[in-house]
Amino acid sequence: MTAPERVTGTLRREVLDHVLILGEAHAGQVLAEYQKHYNAHRPHRSRNQLPPEAQEQPPPVPALAARRVLRTRVLGGVISECRYAS
Repeated sequence: MTAPERVTGTLRREVLDHVLILGEAHAGQVLAEYQKHYNAHRPHRSRNQLPPEAQEQPPPVPALAARRVLRTRVLGGVISECRYAS
């Protein structure tokens, strides 16, 4: 499988199978939003679970049971980004 096939498959599975695209402008908005998620938040196995824009692993969070998790909906809830509350 080549890189373009892999990217197309990822886009289809993670976004396009779940969103009804209403035109070229809407497709551009959806793909731009997914690109932001993909580069800034989505973990990548080849980068040791870091997104492309991250330089290093975040510091470990002490006392996980005491921390609240915040969820941000991306693409109308198709994707959820989670992070610990400060």
